Amino acid sequence: MPGVADRVYLRHSTDKQTDARQRHALTALLAAGAPAYEDPATSSRQLSLDRAGFTTLLHEAAVGDTIRIADAARLFRSVADILALRPVLIRRGLHLRVESGLLSGIDLASDDPGTKMMVSVLAAVLEFQRDMISENTREGVAAAKAAGKTLGRPAALDQDKAATIVEEYRQGAAVKALARRHQVAPKTIRRILDAASARNLPDQLDAPPTDTGEQHRVPALGPDATLDLPGLLADHLRTTGDETVRQALASGQTIRRGHGYSVRITAPLALHRAALKQSAALADASPAERKAHRVFAARVTAVQATRLHPS
Repeated sequence: MPGVADRVYLRHSTDKQTDARQRHALTALLAAGAPAYEDPATSSRQLSLDRAGFTTLLHEAAVGDTIRIADAARLFRSVADILALRPVLIRRGLHLRVESGLLSGIDLASDDPGTKMMVSVLAAVLEFQRDMISENTREGVAAAKAAGKTLGRPAALDQDKAATIVEEYRQGAAVKALARRHQVAPKTIRRILDAASARNLPDQLDAPPTDTGEQHRVPALGPDATLDLPGLLADHLRTTGDETVRQALASGQTIRRGHGYSVRITAPLALHRAALKQSAALADASPAERKAHRVFAARVTAVQATRLHPS
């Protein structure tokens, strides 16, 4: 297929690790100019579809492109992760290949029963390895505590600074601006905001708007509304949404749009609002995800306004 490209994905788990070994395995691709996407200091327990670097890769990849990884554990390390990831790759027409080892030469995104079984078994083995590492770590921590050792690193920000950050965010400051101002990573700011529930959607998006005039009162559910949910939000909600939202996605109609897609859902407005709220994390994610979230929020708001003030 003309115009297809290789795209390199790199990940390491902690800020004390590097991706030197991965880059060595992928030297030829990087030397040939293949774009690289990184998720540094990112735990394998975070699903691949929720990682900033990998979601950027998905946004920029075209049909027929191949995602190259040094080893499978860089991208997935659980059965749940690969079961959520494979359908996304298949729908987008992407390939997934490990650069070296027993799996080299096999397209892990191939939509055939044999590959699906092999990938599921591999994911189960990797998940077992990760759990064994966690168990050994817990035993080591328990032994250190029993010996009276102080564990962990000091908090980057004290409680007073955390309270200041929450207040500044509520006054309109952006996450990255706060990170620069307080000289910490954006994820540190997000943890502080989430601990204070500061990133929740406003109440007016969480409940149907009301009006004191009887002519504008809206039933609890109201008639169905048909809205197109951007594919980036759909991918996120398939793993994080509640059962009702996931069922609506499963029954929706997939609409192809260039290299992306959307899901056309016909449902009560309350369900669309729930989908918007449950994808709120994307409002502070990659530029493409932020745009997708704003677009869907505008669609929900437009239908909401039409219901309140019909022509």
